[in-house]
Amino acid sequence: MPHTKDQLPDALYGAAQVRELDARLIAAGTPGFELMQRAAHATWRALVRQWPSATELTVMAGHGNNAGDGYLVAAMAQRAGWQVRVLAVGEPQRLQGDAAQAHAEALAEGVAVQGWQAQSELRGVLLDALLGTGLNGEVREPYLSAINAINASGLPVTAVDVPSGLSADTGQVLGAAVQADLTVTFIGLKIGLFTGDAADHVGQLLFNDLQASADIYRDIPVIARRLNPANLPRLAARAPTSHKGRFGHVLLIGGDHGFGGAILLSTETALRSGAGMVSLATRPEHVPAALVRVPEVMALGTSSANQLMGLLEKVSVLVVGPGLGQASWGRALLSAAANAAQPQVWDADALNLLARDFVTLPKDCVITPHPGEAARLLAISTAEVQADRPAAALVLSKKYSAVVVLKGAGSLIAHPDGRLAVCHQGHPAMATAGLGDVLAGLTGALLAQGMESFEAACLAVWLHANAGMQQGKFGRGLAASDLIPAIRQLLEEQAPCLK
Repeated sequence: MPHTKDQLPDALYGAAQVRELDARLIAAGTPGFELMQRAAHATWRALVRQWPSATELTVMAGHGNNAGDGYLVAAMAQRAGWQVRVLAVGEPQRLQGDAAQAHAEALAEGVAVQGWQAQSELRGVLLDALLGTGLNGEVREPYLSAINAINASGLPVTAVDVPSGLSADTGQVLGAAVQADLTVTFIGLKIGLFTGDAADHVGQLLFNDLQASADIYRDIPVIARRLNPANLPRLAARAPTSHKGRFGHVLLIGGDHGFGGAILLSTETALRSGAGMVSLATRPEHVPAALVRVPEVMALGTSSANQLMGLLEKVSVLVVGPGLGQASWGRALLSAAANAAQPQVWDADALNLLARDFVTLPKDCVITPHPGEAARLLAISTAEVQADRPAAALVLSKKYSAVVVLKGAGSLIAHPDGRLAVCHQGHPAMATAGLGDVLAGLTGALLAQGMESFEAACLAVWLHANAGMQQGKFGRGLAASDLIPAIRQLLEEQAPCLK
């Protein structure tokens, strides 16, 4: 299926960088109150487009600039003839500067401003103007109760800039966070809107740069880049005289007793994703199944690591770990792979054995941990990984001198040189076994076709996530193998085999 043009920028920032962008805009001659007006206009336009038949607005306001945006939206709704109330969770007398001026404008328009109480009735469209990006700790009362009331209301919700309670830097919920249907964010995209818990809270995301010029963004460090169809790495088209020897030879190693399916999923994906040749080293009893499922693959029944040695000299890329297990058979095969010089993808039990210091990771590797595996590799808890996924991915990448794919909602791809990419596509139907095996095989196939490791990982993650989105539309019951034909189709759309 064709992809619509993605209107969001690629660059992702942290809260501190966005505050610096805001300060630069003001220093360049745009008054802060005018920026607040632009943000409010953008929010109001988006809200009306989203709910064109709505006529009632309840603004939940704190006491910072986020609240100022809310008071100005309230004034606009009042002028448009809506029924409008502001429920002030933060005391209006604490408002300062531009936010105080916005409050005064709302009062001048006749907006009713009341103090929020636990029994306050919420009506119409709700506007979350409580906390914004300034939150740097757990949400406290009365904001905690206000957020819970918003989420329990069942009413449509628009969040100003960032859903209150969601970290703009990490995507972690800081105790509680608003579950918005629509988030309108400004000046710079925050990385926390794309990873961690963000997918459960952001809803539809709209961006407005508040008329910032390109000069405003110059020299501001970008935390990460968002993957989208326009900036994806691409495989080169194939010449008419192409042959299998030009597109690499992938060896997939894994599938101990009881885990043959995992390595077969990886193997079939590598074959269907364009690798020139594919070999499989697995338990001998899994070879018949492999020959039935993928007769194009050279399947080697492997009882000991010694049987790998001749094959290792012939291949160009290794994929190690799916179904490998952590018993003596898997450990022996992993040791052989760790001493090989080829680029490698390590997944699953290869990572668990790496975390136990059983082996040393070779150079030029891609590792693909889920949060639990990442926690073991870093010797911290899974909760600590999820609390700051971007930091965890970068630390892992530096620790192991490898490209890291930290899987999960808002998958992250980190390079030891500090590059970080985010893929925020996906579908909840992808919460099923075997998806990681497919990703490992896909990454290996792209490496075999000549892609650099970071680019191969980025393209693999994007293809995998978007194939999951396609297949997820059919609902629950997604099988990992369902992604394989969808990946092939998407790869051809992104990088046609022929020009």
